Amino acid sequence: MQLILQSPAPDYPSWKTEFDSTAEARRDAGLSLLQLWRDAEQPAVFALFEVADRARAVTWLGKEAALGATATAHFVETA
Repeated sequence: MQLILQSPAPDYPSWKTEFDSTAEARRDAGLSLLQLWRDAEQPAVFALFEVADRARAVTWLGKEAALGATATAHFVETA
């Protein structure tokens, strides 16, 4: 199972610094970053993660939302 996360990033360098600083929390949530993309037309970033444990990932997403993160998340599986 994978997780696609879309996040606004009006200031990409600041966003990336914050993203990198929270890598350990994502690993603890069972998420492994597979790919990171910047939107070519708007200030947004997309991240693709491998999900080891959906329940832990959902808990992490809830904590991020409580801290004010405005990301959109979609759990997906290969069809």
